[in-house]
Amino acid sequence: MDSIFFGGGTPSLMPPDTVGDLIQAAQKHWTLANDAEITLEANPTSVEADKFKAFAQAGVNRVSMGIQALNDPDLKALGRMHTVAEARSAFDIAKAHFARVSFDLIYARQNQTPKEWRAELNDALAMSVDHLSLYQLTIEPNTRFGDLYKRNRLRGLPSDEVSAEMYDITQELCAAAGLPAYEISNHAGKDAQSRHNLIYWRYGDYAGIGPGAHGRLTMNGQKVATTTPLLPEAWLQTVETTGTATIDEEDISGADQAIEYLMMSMRLAEGASISRYEALAGQPLNARTLNQQMEREFICVEGDSVSASQSGRRILNSVLLALLSD
Repeated sequence: MDSIFFGGGTPSLMPPDTVGDLIQAAQKHWTLANDAEITLEANPTSVEADKFKAFAQAGVNRVSMGIQALNDPDLKALGRMHTVAEARSAFDIAKAHFARVSFDLIYARQNQTPKEWRAELNDALAMSVDHLSLYQLTIEPNTRFGDLYKRNRLRGLPSDEVSAEMYDITQELCAAAGLPAYEISNHAGKDAQSRHNLIYWRYGDYAGIGPGAHGRLTMNGQKVATTTPLLPEAWLQTVETTGTATIDEEDISGADQAIEYLMMSMRLAEGASISRYEALAGQPLNARTLNQQMEREFICVEGDSVSASQSGRRILNSVLLALLSD
C-alpha cells in the first residue's frame, strides 16, 4: 500500500485517535510502504487546525486544505466557514507539523477579474507552498450554486473568454514559480506531486472504503469496479449485517477500461500510453483523428505518448470525445 487518502466530506472533524486506528487497521490488511503518503483533507478553521499536531502523531504526513479563496467576501459567497486570517494561520500551523501541505483555490468566481486573480494567485504562491489545486468554478446541479443559477440569481459569472484568460494566468504564474501543471488543475514543485491522486490519473488500483466510495481493483487478473452505499447509515448497516460495505462488484471490460484510462491519463501533462490504450481496447486509436487533433494543435504525440497541448487542455472533453469516436 503506497498511499492512504482521507477525503470526502470533512475528515478533519474526526478525532485524531480514529485516524490512527484506521491507519493501523489498514496495516493489518496491506503491507504499508516505508515512504507511504498519508493525506488528510482539512478545512482551515481554528478548531481543525488545533488537531494538526495530533493528526501528525497519528501517522498523517500530508494535509490538503480547502482554503478556496484569499478574499473574505468571496469566502462568504462560497459558503465557507473560515476567514482569510484563519486560513493563513491554519496553513502556518500545518507547515509546522507536516512535511507536505497543499491547498485549493477556486477562480472564475462571481465578479472576479483577471487582474484580481493574478494578485490573489501571487499571494498564494508567496505562502511558500509546493502544491496547489486550482479549480475553475463550475456550476453543478443539485447544489446551492446550481439552484441559484437555475433561477437566474447567480450574477457576475465571468464569460468563457475571461475564464480562459484566468486559466492562462494560472499556467503562467505557477510555471514561473516552479509549480508547473502536472495535471489540468494541479500544480506542484519537484517531488511534491500528490502520489495518491496520480494513482487515479494513471489508472492504477485503489480500494474505496467508506460511504459512497468507489474502487478499482485487479482481482485474479480482472479489473473490477467496487461500490459502497452512499448514505452513512446504510453503509453502517451493511457492514453490521454482512461484514463488508461493498454492495457491488462489476467486471470492467477491456473496452471500458480503455475509455476510463484515456479519460483519466489525458488529464496529466505526461499524457497517456498509446500502446496501453490499444492493449486494453483491442484496437488502435484512430490515426485520422490523431492527425486531425495534432494539426489543430490540440494534442502532442511523442513516441508512445499522447498528451493534450495547452490549448487542448482548455477543451479536453471535446478532445477526448474526438479521440474516442471512430
